[in-house]
Amino acid sequence: MRINRFLLSTGLLAFASGALTQTAMAQLSQKSKSSANTEAQYEVGGGFGESFYQSKSLTSTTATGDAGFNNGIAISAWIGNNMYKKLSGEFHYDYQMNDLKLSSGGTNVTFGGKSHGFHYDVLYHFTDTKAKVRPYVLAGGGFKLYQGTGTESAYQALNKFAVLTNTSELKPMVTFGGGVKFALSSHISLRLEVRDNMSPFISKIILPVNGASPSGWMNNFVPLIGISYVF
Repeated sequence: MRINRFLLSTGLLAFASGALTQTAMAQLSQKSKSSANTEAQYEVGGGFGESFYQSKSLTSTTATGDAGFNNGIAISAWIGNNMYKKLSGEFHYDYQMNDLKLSSGGTNVTFGGKSHGFHYDVLYHFTDTKAKVRPYVLAGGGFKLYQGTGTESAYQALNKFAVLTNTSELKPMVTFGGGVKFALSSHISLRLEVRDNMSPFISKIILPVNGASPSGWMNNFVPLIGISYVF
């Protein structure tokens, strides 16, 4: 319990510090670059893609199986600030729909699920803001609210190592990845991106039983295409 609280606090602090960093660095950028007014400084956009999770293995005293998510859809919105020619920061909201899943011995159990992610990312571009093509890498952090939305029943198959539940669970999140931005016009940009959103295992929604104990973090891979308005 103390570890989960610590991880959650870490995610919230990362998100809050991102906001402070965004403000402070933007003010410093305004003061230090006299040419800032001639270049696009802000970016607002949205995109969609697919959401893939890496399953985790669970072993109880009576059974062994895999727990995770089916492939699903991902929708993202962001607002960012080009603080320097190659460095920018972005606030993101991510909505994902992935059914929960248990599998063992050819038997699969699914359960409705979705999530809401809130995070701040720092992007380093390999070309400056005036370039037509801008490859970049990113890293950031925040938190993610997972929700089991299926209907619980008195009996659930594969309940010897885990049970899927209709509840919510808040987890810290660390994200990293990369992509490319293509300038379609002076104000419109196309974005192609792949990221990994990592968070601890959701042991309340996917409830291990009979001594099963998951370990490590879950990897959530998201390839995405989006459009931004820059100004």
